[in-house]
Amino acid sequence: MRGHLASSTGVACAAALALPLLFAPSGAAVPPGPEVAGSTQSLPLRTMGRAPADRAAGAVEQGLPQREVKPFSLVGVVWDDIHAELLGSVQIRTRAVATGAWSDWQEIETHNLEHAADPGTAESESGKVRGSTAPLWVGNSDAVEARVRAETAGDLSALPHGLRLELVDPGDDPWSNEADHTRFADDTGEGDGDAGSPQEEGRAPFGALEIPALTRAETEAEAAATGELEPGAKPYIGPRPRIVTRKGWGADESLREPGFVYTETVKAAFVHHTATGNNYTCDEAPSVLRSIYRYHVVSSGWRDFGYNFAVDKCGNIYEGRAGGVAKPVRGAHTLGFNTDSTGIAALGSYSRTAPSEATVTAIAKLTAWKLGLHGADPSAKTTLTSGGSGKYATGVKVRLNVISGHRDGFATDCPGNRLYDELGTARSASAKYQGRSQE
Repeated sequence: MRGHLASSTGVACAAALALPLLFAPSGAAVPPGPEVAGSTQSLPLRTMGRAPADRAAGAVEQGLPQREVKPFSLVGVVWDDIHAELLGSVQIRTRAVATGAWSDWQEIETHNLEHAADPGTAESESGKVRGSTAPLWVGNSDAVEARVRAETAGDLSALPHGLRLELVDPGDDPWSNEADHTRFADDTGEGDGDAGSPQEEGRAPFGALEIPALTRAETEAEAAATGELEPGAKPYIGPRPRIVTRKGWGADESLREPGFVYTETVKAAFVHHTATGNNYTCDEAPSVLRSIYRYHVVSSGWRDFGYNFAVDKCGNIYEGRAGGVAKPVRGAHTLGFNTDSTGIAALGSYSRTAPSEATVTAIAKLTAWKLGLHGADPSAKTTLTSGGSGKYATGVKVRLNVISGHRDGFATDCPGNRLYDELGTARSASAKYQGRSQE
């Protein structure tokens, strides 16, 4: 099975609650586990001539004729120049392994530039980063056909140079054959750590598959013990929710760059949707994450998974970019506003489909805890300085909701109208989880 991870914590989780703190940064040396597999097929697109339905208009397209390939589950298109925009449409159809049936043509979201590292950062200027569409989850497939059509009839120059179809196989869930999906690693081995990894005092064990939920009292005590609260400050922190770690969803740590990059604090949370479609089960969510991770790093050239956290439609919360879930890790989620913020991605597409109540609740619980660690009120506003987003020029100070949608920082549909409409509910619930509504 490609994505199973048990949602109940069971006895092992209850035992783990007695452990002091579980924030070891992902990527640090951990006890050995099952090997993580997965692969990426990169297929150049070629000029296909005029689309039959539009020969009179002179429309031109690039594409890939029907081709059998090694199994894959996620697809996207990349190109050489990150600054070039794909002015057109991308459609694909795939053949399911299970049934042998071809899907209908499916649209891939082409406007994806707004998900990227901030201009001028080492990640942005690495020379590895490529232009890319959003990825689309299609499930286990073994054949594909693609077409990329220019927005302007006959103008092939509207399509960026070096278009390639990326087919991602997430590999099998490395824990799918384990009897106990919620077990924890031995807390006696701290390992040598990753290059650039801080030694987080007392925060063991490394290699846990999940970080268990705490009560609010336990969360407050933990934050006070680690010095995360200002002396004398009232602890407005929501109970820490259960978080599936990178190891829990099967991240291959050899893919990403070593070390971690941090900002000073977390003043805001930007909510996104992954635009990967809603055709996944919650058992498949770890596979979706492994696919997005591989697409971000191998295909798009980012240093790591772009988002700090992800939430599936069953309300499970996942650690995203490595560096420690309690720390202000800089992501590549909101172009121009990755500094002093955290990015939370809802797995799916929510322009026309409403998010589940579980998804919205998970966003509220996660932000109540994460923002609370940094003294931020989910129902308030804050000021961030733009690093250059296309919507706001570099250096402009922007007043934003502490819980904002991606579109608040960039001219984009993300996180989709239906999810964006639920952010007011998430703000109110998050503040309530922090205890602010009791004043």
